[in-house]
Amino acid sequence: MSRQFVVLPTPAAVDEAAADRIVGAARNAIRRRGRFRLALSGGSTPPAIYALLSAPPRVGSVDWSRVEFFWADERAVPPDHPDSNFGLARALLLERVPGVMPGAIHRMPADATDRDAAANRYQAELAHSFGVAPDASRPPRLDLVWLGMGRDGHTASLFPGSTALAEGRRWVVASWAPLPAAWRMTFTLPLINAARAVLVVATGTDKATALRSVRSGSRALPAGRVRARSTLWLVDARAAGEGADAA
Repeated sequence: MSRQFVVLPTPAAVDEAAADRIVGAARNAIRRRGRFRLALSGGSTPPAIYALLSAPPRVGSVDWSRVEFFWADERAVPPDHPDSNFGLARALLLERVPGVMPGAIHRMPADATDRDAAANRYQAELAHSFGVAPDASRPPRLDLVWLGMGRDGHTASLFPGSTALAEGRRWVVASWAPLPAAWRMTFTLPLINAARAVLVVATGTDKATALRSVRSGSRALPAGRVRARSTLWLVDARAAGEGADAA
C-alpha cells in the first residue's frame, strides 16, 4: 500500500497535476486492459479539472471510447439539477470529449424514491460491468477513484459519524449528509479501497485542519480511512498549512 502527499503552490497547479494523473491512468489502463474505469465525484475542484481534460492537449491523449464512467457519490437530485455531480460532469466533460459511449456512462440514481433498492441496483450495475456477481465477497477494482475532501474530513459522501463508514460488505449505500441535511448515495470504503488507485484533490485553507489529521496517519476522519493500494493526495500550499493565511 502506497500513500503519497504532494503539495503544490497553487490550486491551478493542483488542477494541472490532477488532470495529468487522470490522463496517465487512462492511458495505462487502456494499454494494459483495454479500458479505463473511472469514478468521479463532486465538490469545488472538478470544474477546472474537467476543463483541462476536455481541451488540447489532454483531450487527444485519451481514447475516450474506452473510458467507463462511474460516480463515487451523488446527491439526491435529478440529473438536470444544478447540484447534480452527474449533471456537472455531463456538461463539462462527457459532452465535450469525443467518442464517449452512452453505455459506458453509469449515473448513480441517488434521486430514486427507494434509496436502498437503488443502491443495490447500482452495485449490480458495477458488478455487471466487471463480470462478477453483485454479492461477490471482494469488490471489483476500479482503475481510478477520484475524490475530494470536505473541511470536516468527509470524502465521497462518507461523513464523520455516518453509519456508512462501518459498512463492510456493500459497495454502494445511501448516506445522510449533515450540511446541507439531505440524503445522498455513496461508494463505501471497501469499494474505494479496492481500487487500483485513488486520487484525492484538496485545496484551500479550510481543508488545513482535516488534512493535518489525515497526514498524521489518523483514521479519525473518513478521508483518513482511504487506503487503496496506491493513494495519491494532490493538495495546495494553503490546504497543507503552508500558505500565507493558512490555518
